[in-house]
Amino acid sequence: MKISDARVPVAGATGALGGAFLAELVDGDARPALAGRDAGRPRRAARDRPGAPVVTCDAYAPDCRARTAHDASAVLGGPDAVVVASGMVASGTADEGGEEGMKHSLTVNALAPAELLRTAPGTLAPGSVIAAVTGLVAGRPRRNLADCSASEAARSAWLRAARREKRSTGVRVLDLCPGPLETGFAGRAVAGTAAPMPPGGDPRQVAGAVVDALETNTGLPRTDPGGTPAVEGRAR
Repeated sequence: MKISDARVPVAGATGALGGAFLAELVDGDARPALAGRDAGRPRRAARDRPGAPVVTCDAYAPDCRARTAHDASAVLGGPDAVVVASGMVASGTADEGGEEGMKHSLTVNALAPAELLRTAPGTLAPGSVIAAVTGLVAGRPRRNLADCSASEAARSAWLRAARREKRSTGVRVLDLCPGPLETGFAGRAVAGTAAPMPPGGDPRQVAGAVVDALETNTGLPRTDPGGTPAVEGRAR
C-alpha cells in the first residue's frame, strides 16, 4: 500500500501510540482522520495537522461504534486503511472481576474494534489494510489482569479469523502486538491498579516500523526484549 496520500482513519488517535501513528502517517504524506472518544481532544490534536478531519468514536456506545466507519469513510472519501490503537486497562484478579467490569473490558477492547473493522471492509479496495494493536496480555495473560487479558485475547482471535477470511479479497488484516511500550497506558487503568510492566520501547519507533511494513507489505513488527522494533519475516 502506498502511504503517500493514503486515507487512514486512526481510532485512539489522541493516545500515545495512536499519536505516534498519526505523526508517522503525516510524515509519510498520508491523509489521516482522527477518531477519539472526546471530540475536544481530537480537535486539539488536529490543530497541528491542518485539514485532518475529526470523527467522534465512543467505544462503549453501540450507535457510535456502528457509525464511526461510515463517518470516517465519508470525510475521507473512502479509506485506504483503518488503524485501531484504542483500548482500556482494568486491573483485578479473576475473583475480583464482576460482570460489569468484564462487559466493559470486552466491549471496549474486543467488540468495539470488531464492529468498527467489520464495517470498514465494504469501503476498502484490494490492497487496503485493516490494522489493530493488541496488548501483550492477549498471548501472555498476567496476574491481576484477568478481564483485560481475556478481552485482548478475544480481539486477537477475531483479527486472526478475519485475516484468513479476507485473503481472497486482497484486503490485509494485521494483528499488531508490539510488546511493552512506554505509553503510560497501564497507569491509566479504569479500575484497580495494574501490576508493574517491564520497561517498554519507544511508540514512535514501533509506529514507524508498522507504517514501513504497511507500505512494503513485509511482516509484522514486534519489539525485542530491549524495546527495539524487529519485523518478523511473515505475518502470522
